[in-house]
Amino acid sequence: MRTATTVEVSADWSGTRDFVLEAEKLGLDECWVAEAWGSDAPSVLGYLAARTDRLRLGSGIMQLGVRTPVAVAQTALTLAEMSDGRFSLGLGPSGPQVVEGLHGVPFAKPFTRMRETVEIIRSAFAGEKISFSGKAFQIPLPGESRPMRLSSLPNEDIPIYLASLSPRMLELTGEIADGWLGTSFVPEGADAYFRYLDAGLAKAGRRRSDLVVCQGAEVAFAADEDELRTMVGGRKKELAFSLGGMGSASTNFYHDAYRRQGWADVAAQVWERWQAGDRDGAAAFVTDEMVLATTLIGTEDMVRERLRVWHAKGVDTVRLYPAGDTLDARLTTLGRALDAIRQIPG
Repeated sequence: MRTATTVEVSADWSGTRDFVLEAEKLGLDECWVAEAWGSDAPSVLGYLAARTDRLRLGSGIMQLGVRTPVAVAQTALTLAEMSDGRFSLGLGPSGPQVVEGLHGVPFAKPFTRMRETVEIIRSAFAGEKISFSGKAFQIPLPGESRPMRLSSLPNEDIPIYLASLSPRMLELTGEIADGWLGTSFVPEGADAYFRYLDAGLAKAGRRRSDLVVCQGAEVAFAADEDELRTMVGGRKKELAFSLGGMGSASTNFYHDAYRRQGWADVAAQVWERWQAGDRDGAAAFVTDEMVLATTLIGTEDMVRERLRVWHAKGVDTVRLYPAGDTLDARLTTLGRALDAIRQIPG
């Protein structure tokens, strides 16, 4: 398996920078930069492109709706050039709370917008004059304007990854993307994702090997069972936030993904308590099994075994979120995880 991490720079830029640079020295393969409701991804990626030599860099993710498709293409072409071809474009629909609540842009037709955005971006990557008439975008607008092409050199080798959770968006990912940036992944419930990815692949006449599966989870090592119990207990409120607090009152893709993977009753209880403002009550419904199934937390042997399961279920790249209260602690955790992955055949 290839190895990756994701960083996001809302605070402590120097610590994030040092973590990425040291992670490259440890042998990490990829670094994805998130933006969510914090810093923008392209600025960070441009800096890291200049400071790294081997590490592959990716936007994980740039959000649909807050940039035009051509602006996204311009950014991707620029970052690919600055990094000597080490850039991957990660796109995602985000959700109504961020898109509408923060940016003031309608969260409308995310499926259509994603399909059309990728088509427009690929046209720009190919160096074509951009002329598109769809349901979400029309380029150029009617009037005196004429189709234009970017003055940047064409580059059709930039991989496009989609971050998707809903069935329709997963199917679209299989149909049109080079890779899938997944989350909320439980290997034992992987069919909740792969059935839709495979349907999209089949629609396009492609195979699973044509799609890079990149999945992420926190990794932490416990010295013994007592420390493990403490770790698991500390993660329950974080998982409760994903189940009950992400998105809006009516739209939470993380919640829906956990429901499809076999935790419908728990997800409903957590949602109800979280929406009522009872954070501790919501976390109390999260089981130890859920935390262990959705993370890479455990003793050395447990983490190594979970990584083997991930690999066997078709994960090509594991995206690690190493635990630790200090930079040295996070790097130590990352180094241990990389060593464990290197021991997995294939």
